[in-house]
Amino acid sequence: MKLILTNAGAEPCLLTGFAEVSLTAGPSGVPIGAAATRDYSTPVPEVLLAPGQAGTATLQYSQAGNYPDCTRTPAAGFRIYPPEDTASLFIVEPRDACANPSIALLTVDAFQAK
Repeated sequence: MKLILTNAGAEPCLLTGFAEVSLTAGPSGVPIGAAATRDYSTPVPEVLLAPGQAGTATLQYSQAGNYPDCTRTPAAGFRIYPPEDTASLFIVEPRDACANPSIALLTVDAFQAK
């Protein structure tokens, strides 16, 4: 799936790096299992977003049922912290999470220009 962040401000903003992504039970819930691992297979560019422009990152999810040691736990969706931000966003997308923090179901790449 694509994560899309749009500059809603009146000034340009610099978007560099990775979002922190976890499966949670709700918008303010604690992470269930492991947070997304970062995919460094592509360069991490500095993306200057003019007002109204967007940057994208790819988020990959592996099915919890693929892991025999997974203790399946229902998640309401994804809690996302944009790069260098302390406020989170929440995407309602029910999925199975793994309570076992050693099983990484999520992988995210760096934000790119859209």
